[in-house]
Amino acid sequence: MKRPSGAKGDELAALAPAFVEMTDRILYEEVWEREGLSKRDRSLLTVAALMTANRHQQLEAHIGLALDNGVTREEMGEALLHLAFYASWPASVSASRTFLEVVKKRGE
Repeated sequence: MKRPSGAKGDELAALAPAFVEMTDRILYEEVWEREGLSKRDRSLLTVAALMTANRHQQLEAHIGLALDNGVTREEMGEALLHLAFYASWPASVSASRTFLEVVKKRGE
């Protein structure tokens, strides 16, 4: 079963089962499924928050999810440019390189 938490197989679940279960159930089944924002908008906000907080380890998965949730490549590029002036130019460079890797892996 593919876990929304991104846990690879059962490795993380074996080490921290409650963490994975809560991530999947609370974050992805409850928070991400709320009606107040679209998944597309949630994805853009998540990418912005991760970039701003220098949580680049999580960006690859969330940029991919944003593309899956309807954010276009052009919109993602524009968002990363816009954020450069608020989060920092180096943070935007790192996020843009991650974005490039995601696009390459997806063959887009």
